[in-house]
Amino acid sequence: MKRYIGAIVGLCALAQTSCTKNFDTQNINPNAVSTPTPGFVFTKALYDGMGAATGSYGGDGMFPILQGVMQYTTSYNDVAGFGSKYVASQTTQTYAGFSAGYPNQINEIGIVIKAVKSDPTKVNLLAAARIWRVFCFAKLTDIYGDIPYSQAGLGYDSSLYKPAYDPQQAIYANMLSELDGAASSLDASKTTFGAADLIYGGNTAQWKKFAYSLMLRLAMRMTKVDIASAQTWATKAIAGGVITTDADIAKMPYLSSGQIINQNPMAYNLWNSDYIAQNGSTNTEGGKYQEAWINYLKSTNDPRLPIISIVYNNGVPDTSVAIQKGMPSNINNVRPANFVTYSEPNPKTVLLLGSPQLIFTPAEAYFLMTEAALRGWYSGATAASLYTSGVQAALRQWSIIAGSAGTISSGAVNAYVAANPLAAGTLDAQLKQVYTQFWVSIFPNGNEAFASYRRTGYPALTPNNYPGNATGGQIWRRGLYPLNEQNLNGDSYKAAVARQGADDIMTRVWWDKK
Repeated sequence: MKRYIGAIVGLCALAQTSCTKNFDTQNINPNAVSTPTPGFVFTKALYDGMGAATGSYGGDGMFPILQGVMQYTTSYNDVAGFGSKYVASQTTQTYAGFSAGYPNQINEIGIVIKAVKSDPTKVNLLAAARIWRVFCFAKLTDIYGDIPYSQAGLGYDSSLYKPAYDPQQAIYANMLSELDGAASSLDASKTTFGAADLIYGGNTAQWKKFAYSLMLRLAMRMTKVDIASAQTWATKAIAGGVITTDADIAKMPYLSSGQIINQNPMAYNLWNSDYIAQNGSTNTEGGKYQEAWINYLKSTNDPRLPIISIVYNNGVPDTSVAIQKGMPSNINNVRPANFVTYSEPNPKTVLLLGSPQLIFTPAEAYFLMTEAALRGWYSGATAASLYTSGVQAALRQWSIIAGSAGTISSGAVNAYVAANPLAAGTLDAQLKQVYTQFWVSIFPNGNEAFASYRRTGYPALTPNNYPGNATGGQIWRRGLYPLNEQNLNGDSYKAAVARQGADDIMTRVWWDKK
């Protein structure tokens, strides 16, 4: 071995001149670019912000966890069922969103902003990037609390490799200000991302509605910690104009074939982790719909049940309501003998690889506005009528996701609405009804369901006191910071923990107060 090393060194010494000649040009990747194309990077940031399905389990790994914790799904397998079982040995699964977010969408959207911020002709590109940046950061801070924000994404730009963690309260203040500024700056007379904008195709009026809708979402998050600011921002958002029609839905389109990144990551995740065999029996990770979810839909005669759920009956997917049955979440690592009889996602709706992900819908806007009306913050319509509009919109949106397979007849819509009016009662009783309905409407978006549950306490889910759980039999409250943050950004990590509380899944984030 020494002989070969010596020979190599000798050859390099003899060829020193030729080895260094044109070194600077020969070591440049001819396929790389020194100046990014904002549209290309923006498109990638959109995909990654929605959890691009780029791995065998797809996306950022949070889909199955949050669907489990919100009791939509479960598994007899401890590992796959962590979200619904809170198994102590699997808490590191909650690293996923943090670990995926910063090197991908957060870094990418920062590159876009840097590339366009100094050009006044690109004000719409900057505004859309700012709005999307808020969307991406909001998901992260709502899961983890204090996170790198003001100094995030500056490693490549400014060699800042150990960013400070900002307090969530400060993050929220800045995100709301960013949405306000971005919405105000949009100018229909100037250039846009055009086709690179997969959500709205460059439509500035729709981006403005999306910005104000996000503002309303974030404003209502603060009702337990800063009621005055919550009211101020919610009122501003509603006055600015939020998403109240299906035509303005913020949605991310996907393709049913081709590259994995172009396919719906939530559907891809569910399909490949569990349901690809299409027999209801050999589900890879042992996943099924959870008992609490199916029981609730059946108890309210919800017309969405046969849209989203099937049971394999003699190898054939059957949507009959009578046979739908959720699996208990406390099954201890043993495949039930009757496993095939439990309900699972409908391949024609929930598992469509080419279906869009709904980012913000009229249903969410109407439910949030219902709360605003109940609190006396909005008088443009009654709380009861806003609630009804929310329910109607939620029932319609499955046709947007799955076409004819997701369409609920007008008769079924009217019957459900008539059977579920907003009842009179205390504010808390009415919020219980609103946000239980929100839980149903937002499926399969476990992220927003989890945030809404932590703020409002609804739906009133029964925690799973599973053997070996990490929470004392309670539903957990936040994700853990990845271990490499302790190792590579230790001082910032320690400062965040000292301020926020223990790096524990039961520590509450700033807006999550009892």
